[in-house]
Amino acid sequence: MNLCSNLEKVKERIHKACEKAGRKIEEVKLLGASKTVPAEKIKVFYECGLRLFGENRVQEFLKKYDVLKNLSIEWHFIGQLQSNKVKYIIDKVALIHSLDRESLLEEIEKRAGNYGKVQEVLIEVNVGKEPSKGGVFPEGLKSLVENTLLKKHIKLKGLMTIPPYEEDPERSRKYFVMLRELKEEVEKEFGIKLDELSMGMSSDFEIAIEEGATIVRIGTLLFGGRN
Repeated sequence: MNLCSNLEKVKERIHKACEKAGRKIEEVKLLGASKTVPAEKIKVFYECGLRLFGENRVQEFLKKYDVLKNLSIEWHFIGQLQSNKVKYIIDKVALIHSLDRESLLEEIEKRAGNYGKVQEVLIEVNVGKEPSKGGVFPEGLKSLVENTLLKKHIKLKGLMTIPPYEEDPERSRKYFVMLRELKEEVEKEFGIKLDELSMGMSSDFEIAIEEGATIVRIGTLLFGGRN
């Protein structure tokens, strides 16, 4: 399996989706969702030109971070984050995609303050209201936004979602539309600009791009099936 050709194929599909949606290719960032992918394989993709990777599990991330720390990788944390694990990643990640509750907000604020940084975050919205998933329900979003905007050491950059799984990617469209509309409502109500919509994975990223995604989180298409 030629890993660089996997990357080129995904980039080509992103390009076509942008063309179809009348968007510039620069508006969409490709994130390699590297959960369970060994550090050596991440290094190969880095050499192929991919610089942005997202991890789901703190312990696994820390091991890879240590092995790859000499590479100028931009790391994002994209999984559900326990408050007691924030201290381990606060100095290592550029963006946390999964802020979804007040207790986590307070912990990120505290740890970022201790470290002397402003941590960029996305609020994860559970658009399908699935009990098995993280994310604030849509009706709780504005309250969390309001409290996030009060923090000195946190910068809200946008929203993220993982919609319910659909066999037909076209059926995911309504969830991507919902997230985009929530972003627009928040921008209007709070008089702010949110740059990022993190939505779309291997099975549905083209639809997500058509609906305004700025970060697509691609795992299987790049790295192959998970163990």
